Amino acid sequence: MRISFSTLACPAWNLDAVLATALREGFDGIELRFIENDDRLWQRPEFSGARLRATCHHLKEVGLEISCLDTSCFFHHPEAGRRREAVEMGRAMIELAAQLEAPGIRVFGDRVQPGADRASTAAWIAEGVRELADFGEPLRVQVWLESHGDFACARDTLQVLDTAGSTNTGVVWDPANAFSEFGEEPRQGLEILGKRIRHVHIKDARPPRDNAPGKLWDPVLMGEGQFPAQTLVDLLARAGYGGFVSFEWEKRWHPEIPEPEVALPHFIRWMRAALASNI
Repeated sequence: MRISFSTLACPAWNLDAVLATALREGFDGIELRFIENDDRLWQRPEFSGARLRATCHHLKEVGLEISCLDTSCFFHHPEAGRRREAVEMGRAMIELAAQLEAPGIRVFGDRVQPGADRASTAAWIAEGVRELADFGEPLRVQVWLESHGDFACARDTLQVLDTAGSTNTGVVWDPANAFSEFGEEPRQGLEILGKRIRHVHIKDARPPRDNAPGKLWDPVLMGEGQFPAQTLVDLLARAGYGGFVSFEWEKRWHPEIPEPEVALPHFIRWMRAALASNI
């Protein structure tokens, strides 16, 4: 297994700070989500023209990989125009991923919108995934659907991909989403998704203190929550998973949680100990 972290953990950092931290802490790669609070990465100077070439050269020089390029593409909108905007954003990110030699981009389903139904929503998602997968195939960039939202359970994620019908797809498996919202254990998810998994998100969380119905779980440092993260690592190790396990510390959405300067070193220590138990 290789280890990366999402820049969702440090959304305000510049690229130099992200890479310096990855190298200092011993990560193998970076999952790009935000740079300087900007998620339209294809428009940023670090990823354009001569500076893009310099960025690619530096990544190779220091031995860091881009494990995944995260988009904000949602395909659940009933309005065709909004789904078209998501496709166009996805195409731009695929082109950037190809330049950065990232193997895939992350997209969402995600939730059945007011006035829509589940079957139609699943069909819209599959259509968007298929169109991007067809675009990415000649560029050797896959389209990875995150197990998230109303389609977080493994069977629902897999059904969408099967409907899309493209071999140039896979799953960003986030088992904590299905566990916290639907009670799906990591073992169940792994058995169902199997070789469709291309990238794994790992994090810890606990139920909200006020136990409000429908409220998402609160992020906590690894080992301090109720998600069976050690079990997840054990399962992946026994399955011979050789892809990236990427720490998703949701600082962007939860500014109150500990700073990345605390969370990232804590995670890498926890992850090394978790891996060591499987040696």
